[in-house]
Amino acid sequence: MPDALSRLLDDVRPRGAVFDRSQLDGAWSLPLPGGPPLRLVAVLHGEGRITADGGEPHRIGPGDGAVVIGPAPATVSATGEPPAPAGERTAVLLTGTYEVRGSVCDRIPRGLPPVVVVEAAAMPYPIVPIVVAELARSRPGRQAVLDRLLDLLLVTALREWLARPGSGAPPWYHAQDDPVVGAALELMHDEPAHPWTVAEPARRAAVSRSTLARRFTELVGEPPMSYLACWRLCLAADLLERTDATLEAIARRVGYANAYALSVAFTRVHGVRPGEHRAAARRRAAAA
Repeated sequence: MPDALSRLLDDVRPRGAVFDRSQLDGAWSLPLPGGPPLRLVAVLHGEGRITADGGEPHRIGPGDGAVVIGPAPATVSATGEPPAPAGERTAVLLTGTYEVRGSVCDRIPRGLPPVVVVEAAAMPYPIVPIVVAELARSRPGRQAVLDRLLDLLLVTALREWLARPGSGAPPWYHAQDDPVVGAALELMHDEPAHPWTVAEPARRAAVSRSTLARRFTELVGEPPMSYLACWRLCLAADLLERTDATLEAIARRVGYANAYALSVAFTRVHGVRPGEHRAAARRRAAAA
């Protein structure tokens, strides 16, 4: 079974061919316009610093990857040290814009800083050098290869950052390692339509209901049934955006008795009716 992070990252994709390779020199500065929820910067050569929305600058060097999280604008610029001689290449950057389809991925950036930097030494694979090698030659299928490499770089950077102690990862991420709470989360993620109560995952984990409820709330930040309700509604939002399934079918798939029950819960949490959510998503897709 895919783990929770794999499910949440499944809808993060490069937006077609939207990436750019920038060769910079002198006292350079490269703006990253606001808007997209995830933007990637990979340093192919040289070094610089990245700053999001007036925050603290983060130094980035060769092979490093940086992910800008959220819609605020950001800037990548020279380090402020004496620039290289005129005409000498100072830095080469690869930037990519990512589309997040659906609501489930909202649980990834929640609580993370606006800029996540993962140094080359922390990368389990030499992804950036492979990108450099691919860019250096023109062969059929190059664009598809680059899209997939950027996809891998983004997912790897997020995963490595989330695993760091004190990274600010959402509570559910580290809670997956708990033998009791992690088991309950896995059950909810695997079978959202099951009529779960606190008693059943507690029984499967060989603990009392009160123990599960207490540990779950401590580690995840909300009670089990509250988390499950949010998860179901996130899944429903994604299905409304990505499929033509009826509201009744979606309700059964995510654990609601009928379309009316789902509609009431969805409207209360999201502030719009399910049909309005679907229509808005299709307007955004048509405008993209």
